[in-house]
Amino acid sequence: MKSILKTKRIRTTLLIFLMVAGKTFGQSKTINLWDKKAPSAIANADYKETNSDDSWMQRVTNPRLDVYPSPAEKSTGTAVIICPGGGYSGMAIGHEGKQVAEWLNSLGITAFVLKYRLPDAAIMTDKSVGPMQDGQRAIRLVRSRAKEWGIDPKKIGIMGFSAGGHLASTLSTHFNAKVYETADATSARPDFSLLIYPVISMRDDITHMGSRINLLGEKPSAEQVNNFSNELQVNSETPTAFLVHSMNDDAVPVENSIEYALALKKNKIPCELHIYEKGGHGFGLGKSGGTESDWSLACGRWLKAKGLMN
Repeated sequence: MKSILKTKRIRTTLLIFLMVAGKTFGQSKTINLWDKKAPSAIANADYKETNSDDSWMQRVTNPRLDVYPSPAEKSTGTAVIICPGGGYSGMAIGHEGKQVAEWLNSLGITAFVLKYRLPDAAIMTDKSVGPMQDGQRAIRLVRSRAKEWGIDPKKIGIMGFSAGGHLASTLSTHFNAKVYETADATSARPDFSLLIYPVISMRDDITHMGSRINLLGEKPSAEQVNNFSNELQVNSETPTAFLVHSMNDDAVPVENSIEYALALKKNKIPCELHIYEKGGHGFGLGKSGGTESDWSLACGRWLKAKGLMN
């Protein structure tokens, strides 16, 4: 009898531990970005959000942040806002969102998955700035509430995968752009960026055309192409960056990361670029066993070298 009771106590203790551990590295809550209507929004009752198996999201009308707090005993005071990719037509919120947030938590970093509005003339007056509006607001919100989450307001980074990398690099180069009316004087500049197989450019020769069409339309002006080719918008205030790409990426050419890294170098901004022979596109944290699967280890070392984690 004593043996049975002891076994039950052990099982109960283990269950409680697992429940606590699950919460330690889990989403705590969701925060809406806008108190009222999002800027430039057009009401459209027929436009409904979809979420396939909690891994692929489309048609977002209520942009928001999923909050993944760092465990208190591991907290570094650093935060990262994650922009999942999906060609500006959807968001891979599973392997480029939740999984990444949990990995960052394991490093003592508080993570936020940004569910941003995807550019669509059906719900916004200027679809080219819709994602940027949400991104700027997300950075300001996290910075203004940094104390609440135990975050250092000078250690807030932006991270993006694929088209989410375009949004992240846009926020790194256009943080002073006034894309919505606000009395909030909080800076929208990220302190660093993590760009993983990112779309950077809108130029014909190296862009991901699907992302460009979704953001700028079929026939963008030369001015639009130039403005949203972020390798051309780097200046002395652009934050430091860590970039990852594979040579055989047949969706987003490796030149996107190379051109951005060279622009940072030209402006004397420290950066680190990892180019892998294989990996293709969309590998997330990398589980193939190939060399690209080690990028997260390199990223952790880079964050530590920058004083962003213990």
